[in-house]
Amino acid sequence: MVDAIDYPNRVIGRRVLPPSDAVDRQLVAVNLTESPVGWLARRGMLTPVQVAAAERLRADHGRAGLAARVTMRWDPSPGGRSDGWRDGAHAQSLGAIDAKRRFDAALAAVGPGLSDILWRVACEGEGLADAERGLGWPVRAGKLVLGLALDRLAAFYENQYGKIHLDNRDGLD
Repeated sequence: MVDAIDYPNRVIGRRVLPPSDAVDRQLVAVNLTESPVGWLARRGMLTPVQVAAAERLRADHGRAGLAARVTMRWDPSPGGRSDGWRDGAHAQSLGAIDAKRRFDAALAAVGPGLSDILWRVACEGEGLADAERGLGWPVRAGKLVLGLALDRLAAFYENQYGKIHLDNRDGLD
């Protein structure tokens, strides 16, 4: 296991993975400040419920395969004809399809004005200043709007699935 003394500039924590995500172990070491959400939480700008909601959205974003690709895709591209299982939803796993549905429902519940900053910061890992600049917002407006978006997201998750568990093991997998 990774010790915090080995990485002085990181906040190392432990997280228990759900059985569906565990490959060779369930207890893993994570850098708690790797995302802008973690950075804001560490400075007391976000509540634990807001952080849990953001992490849940980020997990669905990752499971759905919505992140930008860094390298070329090596899987065969579909041909010009439609032959059933190679097209569309059949090519994706059911878990990815379900994660995409949850992700889309969550962003729809947050609303169009708030989902932009939420997606940029929580899912894509963009810093708050960069997200504000990209959206054409004034400086320091993003923190307030992100807080409102995370409150709506947490309320959506609570209405949809019950109380959010703060350790991210909420039985959606």
